[in-house]
Amino acid sequence: MMAWIILITAGLFEVLGVLALKRVTQTRNRTSYLLLMLALGASFSLLSFAMQHISMGTAYAIWTGIGTAGSTLLGMFVFGESKEWKRVIFIGLILLSVIGLKVIA
Repeated sequence: MMAWIILITAGLFEVLGVLALKRVTQTRNRTSYLLLMLALGASFSLLSFAMQHISMGTAYAIWTGIGTAGSTLLGMFVFGESKEWKRVIFIGLILLSVIGLKVIA
């Protein structure tokens, strides 16, 4: 169970890394780059630890799913990107797939 919590945390750090990447494109300063390195470093480290207890394919799929869905939702609600119904449906499918992988793993 702890490995799953760590994997979810890794996915959340992945979202933070994407947010930091957005910040780097807007403000190229040391703080932005430091935040980017810390977020992605934490994400990869936690993913690596989770993969010691969860199969590689499952862990990677869930990690990328959290990163993809989280970053898309962040873009929609924080940065005013399109909230088209098709995007929302496909984000839901990603989340449903992540839940399905947890159930069968």
